[in-house]
Amino acid sequence: MKRKSAKVNRAWLHEHLTDPFVKRAQQEGYRSRAAYKLQEIDEALSLIRPGQLVVDLGAAPGAWSQYLRRRMAPQGAAAGALHGTIVALDLLEMEPLEDVQFVLGDFRDEAVLARLEERLGGRRVDLVVSDMAPNLSGVAASDAARIADLVELALDFATRHLRPDGTLVVKCFHGSGYSQLVERFKRVFRVVKPIKPKASRAKSAETFLVGRGLKPSARDGAGPAQEGLDVGN
Repeated sequence: MKRKSAKVNRAWLHEHLTDPFVKRAQQEGYRSRAAYKLQEIDEALSLIRPGQLVVDLGAAPGAWSQYLRRRMAPQGAAAGALHGTIVALDLLEMEPLEDVQFVLGDFRDEAVLARLEERLGGRRVDLVVSDMAPNLSGVAASDAARIADLVELALDFATRHLRPDGTLVVKCFHGSGYSQLVERFKRVFRVVKPIKPKASRAKSAETFLVGRGLKPSARDGAGPAQEGLDVGN
């Protein structure tokens, strides 16, 4: 068993070190290759603009917050002026990023959620991005339930805090319960789109669901409905 584990570890290390996105992240100063997953989603759907209020859930080690910061700064600056607000949250410590407000704690904890909401100052959010994922046990039914729970928490937060025309991006996994999550998104959002970024490893079941424009039935006092959005698949 130890020999097998060592072989698996060596194979993973070789794949990681030769990964073009890992090399690119090192060259461009990103904390992980995950930055390019958000970049691809953003470039496909034009999600991120200067001046927005954005919440980054499951932010550590901070690659998504780094990408958000560059997109919301003049000339894509990694430091200096920031036009907009980024609030990041994770149950793990995250090395500080200039002008990114960080909340440490478990998103499932009401006290932590209250601290996050305080940072919003009563403002509606333009974009919520969630790279949250549970520690997987290998038991399909149990893992599917854990994943669905985190997605539901992100959905609940979105329905209470997004602008009517706001967007939610969440990580999920193909497998048991995935089709139910897609249907749940379609009940909440006018446009729903699954995306599998190229930066997400091909053998991984990881994918991302994007929901845009809250349906009137899903909004919680978010203001007038926005017109002109069609339901997508």
